[in-house]
Amino acid sequence: MLSDYISPGDKLELSALQSLLTGEAGKEKRVYKSKLYDIVSEDEIKLVMPVENGKLILLSVGVEYDLCFYSKSGNLYQCSARVTERYKSNNVYLVTMELTSNLRKFQRREYYRLNCVLDMKCCLITEEQYEQLYQEADASGLDLTLKDGVIVDISGGGVRFVSREQFEKEAKVLFMFSLRIEGNPRQFVVTGKIISSSEIEGKGGRFENRVQFLDMEARDREGIIRYIFEEERKIRRREKY
Repeated sequence: MLSDYISPGDKLELSALQSLLTGEAGKEKRVYKSKLYDIVSEDEIKLVMPVENGKLILLSVGVEYDLCFYSKSGNLYQCSARVTERYKSNNVYLVTMELTSNLRKFQRREYYRLNCVLDMKCCLITEEQYEQLYQEADASGLDLTLKDGVIVDISGGGVRFVSREQFEKEAKVLFMFSLRIEGNPRQFVVTGKIISSSEIEGKGGRFENRVQFLDMEARDREGIIRYIFEEERKIRRREKY
């Protein structure tokens, strides 16, 4: 239950999810401070409307925000939520929000990882090929032999995948995969750097690889994060029934 982790009066910070998805280098995301006013249900909460420099910040209905709660237990918890209503009650400006992801203990890293099973294809690329991709953003002109693999978790910052090939640390790879976002399939062609590659115990000939994305376009990162939030919503719905 939400009340096991957060409670009315807890302080929190929130920032528009869209700004997190499309954040551009050099642009600072807007973070507002507020506090939890009430827990209506497992999917709905009320917050005090944030104030900045003495000015009320009117959160727009329909917009999703990333919330980070500072609980009285000293732990940090995070979720995303959408504004459904804003109003004034007993001289207090309030905003009602619907949770769109599970409440989770805050991970002190840039992106949340989603466990999954996604088919993908990948291959090693040379520094020259990487530079060509970076400059032209087109892999069609490269002579590449792609091999099958399976992504087992994904985030806006990278993936973990299983393959029949072991890679050297720091090696650059190109990989392709498809995600269904808002009901439509979308193909991704991205590059990354191998963080680690090790054989899976008991499964000879299979290797687990951790990859960090390199020079990813904001649109691609936004799509991956959108996919993760959509999958989280599906998990929440299944858990409710």
